Amino acid sequence: MEESKDKMFYRIIKPLLNFLIWFLFHPEVVGRENIPKEGATVLAGNHTKWLDPEMLCAVVKKRQIHFLAKKELFKGKTKWIVKGMGCIPVDRSIHDKGALNNAIKALNAGLVIGIFPEGTINRTKDVIMPFKIGAVKMTRDANATLVPFIITGKYRLFRKGIRIEFKKPIKVGDNLDEANQKLMDVVKKGIIKNGGKHE
Repeated sequence: MEESKDKMFYRIIKPLLNFLIWFLFHPEVVGRENIPKEGATVLAGNHTKWLDPEMLCAVVKKRQIHFLAKKELFKGKTKWIVKGMGCIPVDRSIHDKGALNNAIKALNAGLVIGIFPEGTINRTKDVIMPFKIGAVKMTRDANATLVPFIITGKYRLFRKGIRIEFKKPIKVGDNLDEANQKLMDVVKKGIIKNGGKHE
């Protein structure tokens, strides 16, 4: 990962992204103090709209988020954006160990990884889809801090509607299935408590 180039592009685009997100959607942000100010951090939560990564980048003010993104975005018109934002490509057709290893390398460098453990946008009627194990595995392997996030509400132009909540960090031990279930439970309960999955 070419961190210096990522940061340069990120610093250029971040003010514009911040302005657009706050001007267009007026998000409500809760629990931002739960995000560590430094050190390896994994942000993991629900995903039902393509704007979710942009929203998270705008509301996490002090740190750059390196998202895991499907490899198809690294081709064509979106290539320069996702690469410049420091995203990590994932081949969703396989159990992509390379993507996991790259995420762990980023965490070992003290960076922030953003991940949607459902693996794709949730277009089902279910509150949440089953979480893949990657988020908790990279957290354990890099001795990182795992912070769950919950996005609820609606993207409504020029009106409040979207709410992003960051929960207290979850401890990840050797039992990854248990930790993954706890992460999923925290996010699911938060979605239900805040009125259901966002639209």
